[in-house]
Amino acid sequence: MQNKYMIIYQEMVKQIEQEAYKPNQFLPSENELTAVYSTSRETIRKALTLLAQNGYIQKIRGKGSLVIDRSKFDFPVSGLVSFKEVAEKIGQKPETLVHSCELIKPPADICRQLKIKPSEQVWQISRTRSFSGNRIIFDKDFLVAKYVPLITAEIAKDSIYAYIEQQLGLTISFAKKEIIVEEPTEEDRSLLDLDGFHNIVVIKNHVYLDDASLFQYTESRHRPDKFRFVDFARRSR
Repeated sequence: MQNKYMIIYQEMVKQIEQEAYKPNQFLPSENELTAVYSTSRETIRKALTLLAQNGYIQKIRGKGSLVIDRSKFDFPVSGLVSFKEVAEKIGQKPETLVHSCELIKPPADICRQLKIKPSEQVWQISRTRSFSGNRIIFDKDFLVAKYVPLITAEIAKDSIYAYIEQQLGLTISFAKKEIIVEEPTEEDRSLLDLDGFHNIVVIKNHVYLDDASLFQYTESRHRPDKFRFVDFARRSR
């Protein structure tokens, strides 16, 4: 026999997926849900905790439980977070497929982006990110080997930033970002499930260590219907 909180959780999942509770709408309060389901607040809290853990709601202190728009993922424009960190924050478990991870002599355009000499070596990594079986991000990373001497496909599949900070002991400090909209290349079309879209959103990142050393250049290519790029702005006077 199922626990009462699990039955409530499954019922609320169904309501969220059928949009009885719409994205960006607050759920009824704990007291209201207690009355609806004729149960204790503790049972309701267990069900809500499970909803939060599985990415259906976000608990906001003093306001309640907000239904997450699971069709779009919020990427902070001004922040510097890894894809894995964004996915974990919303309770998603994406799949990463590493297409290449190799040490190369960089072409001229990558030398310009990283401000390095042609004789310097660079790690070139390409990965696609999938949610629910849909490939929606194509990442192309270039890391200066002087700062990151070794990297493997296993590391690239998990989290490059976690490896750099926790294993190499480096501090990733800041990035310069450029966001543009482009027509998909043939490579984009072969590696992404574009579902008929004729544009992609490209984020170009130049990432620096705490001593202002430029160690990474990234192009992150996104299917346009799956993401919101968000920022917080304050007017200066």
